[in-house]
Amino acid sequence: MKKLLTLLWIVAVSLGAQGATDRPAPPPGAARSTPSPEARRTSTVVNPAPDLSYLGAGNKNATLKSLRGQSVVLLIAESAKNGDFKKQLRYLQEIYAQFASKQVVFIAALKSTEHPILSNVPFAQANNGPDVAARYNCVDAFNLVIIGKDGNIDYQTPKVCTGERVRDVIQNSFAVQAAERR
Repeated sequence: MKKLLTLLWIVAVSLGAQGATDRPAPPPGAARSTPSPEARRTSTVVNPAPDLSYLGAGNKNATLKSLRGQSVVLLIAESAKNGDFKKQLRYLQEIYAQFASKQVVFIAALKSTEHPILSNVPFAQANNGPDVAARYNCVDAFNLVIIGKDGNIDYQTPKVCTGERVRDVIQNSFAVQAAERR
């Protein structure tokens, strides 16, 4: 299993070398000593997502913590008119039916002006977009963050990703990999 994690890490790093700003979450034990089996059983959140609030159903405020058990795709951008933001929306729209069947939640955090998000993908808007960007250390004009069902940041990048890539990250989240190890 350790060899598999090392191999996955090498692949992630090599992909990062091609796109030097990609920041995939490192597998457990890659950057530090391997945790004991007891530690692995008690703590499965290795890269916790900072909490945020958003306007949910019924125009009520909700938090990211309330979405545990669901995958979250968070798009952080200057505005809904940002070119990368629009491009990412098109990629997500192409395979939205697959996301809907997996109950994936989509949240947009806009740093500056709030414009309507023109998409058939239902997006909730985060309250205080600049604060969300700061919590996720986003200094670029666009960022894609994928948060697993367990609250881990499974993937974060300032690049636009295809819908298939987003789907693959969600399907192979840290929680899935941890369950396979057991």
